[in-house]
Amino acid sequence: MTDTMLQLRSLVTAEGTLELSLADVPVTQPGPGEILVRVEASPINPSDLGLLIGAADMATAKAGGTATHPTVSAAIPPAYMRAMAARVGESMPVGNEGGGVVVAAGAGAEALVGKTVGVIGGAMYAQFRTVRAQDALVLPEGTSSEDAASCFVNPLTALGMTETMRREGHKALVHTAAASNLGQMLNRICIADGIPLVNIVRSAEQAKVLHDIGATYVVDSTAPNFMDALTDALAATGATIAFDAIGGGKLAGQILTAMEIAINRNAKEYSRYGSTTHKQVYIYGGLNMAPTEFNRGFGMAWSMGGWLLFPFLQKIGAADAQKLRDRVVAELKTTFASHYTARVSLAEALSLDAIADYNRRATGTKYLIKPHA
Repeated sequence: MTDTMLQLRSLVTAEGTLELSLADVPVTQPGPGEILVRVEASPINPSDLGLLIGAADMATAKAGGTATHPTVSAAIPPAYMRAMAARVGESMPVGNEGGGVVVAAGAGAEALVGKTVGVIGGAMYAQFRTVRAQDALVLPEGTSSEDAASCFVNPLTALGMTETMRREGHKALVHTAAASNLGQMLNRICIADGIPLVNIVRSAEQAKVLHDIGATYVVDSTAPNFMDALTDALAATGATIAFDAIGGGKLAGQILTAMEIAINRNAKEYSRYGSTTHKQVYIYGGLNMAPTEFNRGFGMAWSMGGWLLFPFLQKIGAADAQKLRDRVVAELKTTFASHYTARVSLAEALSLDAIADYNRRATGTKYLIKPHA
């Protein structure tokens, strides 16, 4: 054991600069009911980039520091500084989730020493993390830390989508940026559970990825017949709820429009207010940070709003949230398996080339930080 560790930090200065760095910080020893985890793998998810990079213009990024303690600085456009006001001057640790091995435990948690666990709770881009034992997902013997690294955000988000669909009375759903790790998990869930799923992708190559794992309805938003193909898929499935990872641009509105057209194919009479079937689009990501645009050509029975994992888990309560976690453990190497395109150390995660790559938020590009590499 060591008394100090490396931890990745993100700071916004009052002068409008983002500063990324590696800090030497004390290792917090576990208290009663807590465990100390040696973090061996932690993914860079799109949800991490909001804290790591925020609104900085990475085209202005400059590297500094040393080989073991690199730094990166970048300008934040003045128009975005108001949104950053709450974090100005605060050096913040980054990383939502990770996997590792329990190396020490406080009273009541000693049985977990030596266990491989998945952990969520922030500050995971570090060599060690102390958390409450109840917040860790204890995984079966033989599970690697890489398997454990992504067992919270994407798996529980995918399960949360189908659970939201059921609770709100829909029978099928739509997902955008659907060839991602999360999207592939969602397809496996829907195939296993018999849920019709309409996948929206952004290239023929991404469509092939989904068809190869058994997806039935896949439409390419870049194709000239996109709206017709989307409407046909919605008519075939009856999907009236969508989860949109894109956020900006016209896609969310196009989905609502296509839902309305699909519903009206079987309408018995005309209504100037549109169909009475409620149509819902939840925006849960921001792959496109431009404004969300839509033309209200889809009647009056519709909603567009935000969806986040943690408020959803709090809403359904501890018992139902635990059922979802149990399914993740049972199917971690099948339904919820993650795939990574690059593995980097903490220092390598702050190289300008790596940042440029993972900050593209491109489908099929997923980085894994190995804090002890």
